[in-house]
Amino acid sequence: MAIKKFSPTTPGLRTKVNIDFSDLTVSKPEKSLTVGIGKSGGRNRTGKMTMRQLGGGAKRRYRVIDFRRDKEGIPGKVATIEYDPNRSAFIALIAYADGEKRYILAPDKVKVGDMLMSGSQATPDNGNALYFSAIPLGADIHAIEMSPGKGAALARSAGTYATMMGREGKYAIIKLPSGEVRKVLLTCKAVMGRVSNPDHGQQVMGKAGKNRWMGKRPRVRGVAMNPVDHPMGGGEGRASGGHPRSRTGIMAKGEKTRNVKKASSKLIISKRK
Repeated sequence: MAIKKFSPTTPGLRTKVNIDFSDLTVSKPEKSLTVGIGKSGGRNRTGKMTMRQLGGGAKRRYRVIDFRRDKEGIPGKVATIEYDPNRSAFIALIAYADGEKRYILAPDKVKVGDMLMSGSQATPDNGNALYFSAIPLGADIHAIEMSPGKGAALARSAGTYATMMGREGKYAIIKLPSGEVRKVLLTCKAVMGRVSNPDHGQQVMGKAGKNRWMGKRPRVRGVAMNPVDHPMGGGEGRASGGHPRSRTGIMAKGEKTRNVKKASSKLIISKRK
């Protein structure tokens, strides 16, 4: 899918770069697979603002995605490729042979009319969901489970993929998009291929208003605040603010924040770059 630039007829269009959505097939979602989604405006249940960068945005409905891919052995036909306002990847509507319809993350290069399947009977083709025990070495995979049957948790955003590197006992060894190499149980599933919309990272908003349409409010830098409002605030002139840290004092940019006693740490072979 290509990107689209605009003639500079307005200041907002001068730098705008958008995705060419010509590959999408419908403009409205399957109504039975959508639910209403509320807005917090960044406030908690008492009304206190806890997330200052949230608020506003266009009204949207949530598309229920099948991250488990648990309809094993039943072939499904790709009925539509759609835009999803809740994620960077596109989604695909699958019409299964038993009459059920489900949304999945659309794999890259999957087209309307393609047949997909999941489970032990599936072949290692693009878009099929397989157990790690059946995935070929060196294959690109996405929508990876961390616990059997829990649903995809890794490599879900637009254009991302992990690589199947090997097997060791009851574990598969995979390299994640972050560069981390870790073990995952062979009884977990992953989907063959890469996630759709690989050009998502080349998008340029063009104007601040588009971020507001997406529900993002402006972010004020900590060094621009007063000391009462942020640990990095205050100082004479343009002071650096010291080591980067959050508003609550948690260190950032190099300070290790992962819990050293976390049980899954033993499954990480090499940390992310």
